[in-house]
Amino acid sequence: MLFSLRELVQWLGFATFELLLQGLALLAFSVLLVLKVDGQAPALSWWLVFIPFFAADGLSTYFTTIVSVRLFQDGEKRLAVLRLFWILTILSLKFVFEMLLCQKLVEQTRELWYGLIMSPVFILLQLLMIRACRVN
Repeated sequence: MLFSLRELVQWLGFATFELLLQGLALLAFSVLLVLKVDGQAPALSWWLVFIPFFAADGLSTYFTTIVSVRLFQDGEKRLAVLRLFWILTILSLKFVFEMLLCQKLVEQTRELWYGLIMSPVFILLQLLMIRACRVN
C-alpha cells in the first residue's frame, strides 16, 4: 500500500518541498553508494557518500526555521513551536543515526555496536507511530 503525498505530509510533518529534498538526497546517496560498493570510485570515502543526506538535513533545518519564524510572526505561535520541535526532533535523530553509521563504516570499531547505531531509528519509529495515531 502506497501513501499519498497528502498522507505523507500529514504524518511526517514535513512540507512537500522537504520531502522532495529528502528524495533527491536519497537518489544522490544511492548513486554514490553504488559507485563506492562497486569499486568504481575507490577514493570516495564514506563521509563523502553521506554528504547528500547531511546537506538535505541542513537545508531542511533552514527551511523549517524560516517557516516557523513566519508562522510565529503571523500569530500562530503554538503551531510554529510544535512544528519546529517535531521537525528538529526527526532531523536530529536522523542525523545521529547517519553519523554513527558513517563512523562505524569508516573505523570498524567494536565500541559501536549495531544496536547503538539503530537506536535513533527505533526512537524515530516509535515517535512516528504515536504521531500516526494522533493524526487519525
